[in-house]
Amino acid sequence: MKTISRSKGSFNALLPLMVFVLTFLGAGIYLNDFYALPSPIAVVMGIALAFILFKDSIDSKVSTFLKGCGDDKIMTMCVIYLLAGAFAVVTKATGSVAAVVEVGMQVISVEFLYAGVFILAAFLSFSSGTSVGAIVALAAIVVGFSEKTGASLPVLSASLLGGALFGDNLSFISDTTIAATQSLECEMKDKFRQNFKIALPAAILTVVILIFMGTSLSNAAIVPSGDIDLIKILPYLLVIVLAVAGVNVFVVLFTGILAAGAIGLYYMDFGLLEFAKLTYEGFTGMTEIFLLSMLTGGLAAMVARAGGLDFISHLVTGKLKKSTGYFGIGGLVALTNFAVANNTVSIIVTGSIAKEIKERLKLEKEKAASVLDIFACIIQGILPYGAQVLLLLSYAEGRLGYFDLVLNAWYIWLLLGSTIIFLGFRKASTKSGKVAPLLLELKKAV
Repeated sequence: MKTISRSKGSFNALLPLMVFVLTFLGAGIYLNDFYALPSPIAVVMGIALAFILFKDSIDSKVSTFLKGCGDDKIMTMCVIYLLAGAFAVVTKATGSVAAVVEVGMQVISVEFLYAGVFILAAFLSFSSGTSVGAIVALAAIVVGFSEKTGASLPVLSASLLGGALFGDNLSFISDTTIAATQSLECEMKDKFRQNFKIALPAAILTVVILIFMGTSLSNAAIVPSGDIDLIKILPYLLVIVLAVAGVNVFVVLFTGILAAGAIGLYYMDFGLLEFAKLTYEGFTGMTEIFLLSMLTGGLAAMVARAGGLDFISHLVTGKLKKSTGYFGIGGLVALTNFAVANNTVSIIVTGSIAKEIKERLKLEKEKAASVLDIFACIIQGILPYGAQVLLLLSYAEGRLGYFDLVLNAWYIWLLLGSTIIFLGFRKASTKSGKVAPLLLELKKAV
């Protein structure tokens, strides 16, 4: 393989990025709350050091920073975040979220409770694009089910955690999917297909295990809470159908917002003015991730110009081969996520480096995007200071321990195993003169 000669970069150029990560991590440890310090403030600390440390003129540094903030990939992510926030708020106001939850609760019998929670969380997370949202919607219900049926709270909570991460990892409107595909310049539908091949076996095995575990539950009845307006589920179904069909994500989200708004107006949940206010509320709810993405883009541009990304790329890819390149990308985003406790942030921070690795080792961009998202998802699901785990522990009010939760998170561990096996199998198959042509023919047939 022909190598590309390029600068080894500068370690000092990474210091502003390290300040950002260490400020966020240090504040979280000191305050015992990794979300106490707003992440954009931590980014500003790194930006300030970059302006002090780097040798270019002020005008040059300002220009580089603004170009990074206004990068088309960054702006694409930011606008999608706004639309996703509006969709989430409007559908909640119409009762669509509650309708989806109630449907799931009415069709789940107690012996399928564990598996049902996993599937319901996956549906909510996939259609809304947020694992945190699915956990918030279902966590209180899960605790109530444990009290009423005697079902294991750790297993129920872990099922919710796994399902939420499964849906979030595959969702077309998830911020992690958006960040991964934009960073690797990959089509969402291509990343979805690749991701689905890895995640589906883990999800199926998880459901089988949870069904088996559910056979030990007593035959307790689940009492429905009331009638359901099935029409209120339509915005979620519409978003899923359009997204799977490959419709542009802007069109998908905008159509979903309009559909939810029309239902809200029809049921007189709100008027036109209230609909406008709810939409804006959704926009403002995405302020932190919007600013984080924009400012991180500016910081990354300054670090890249100073040689920071060249240094990391040279350091990492110098020890990687094409057969281990995907694991290198996975390890990079995993270590970053351990530091910042946010899967979206970790993907944004490492996205440019992952692209460097992909280009230098000539890796498949859809597979690289999938690996980037999957490893961030896995680490996010086991972090004791991650938002998802903290929410579940909080709702349990002392009745659930961290290790009880994580050790029952079957999907997360199976996803890790499935990813390793998939990447290892593909590595072996490319070395085999018999297996590789067969896989190629199967790929063409599909």
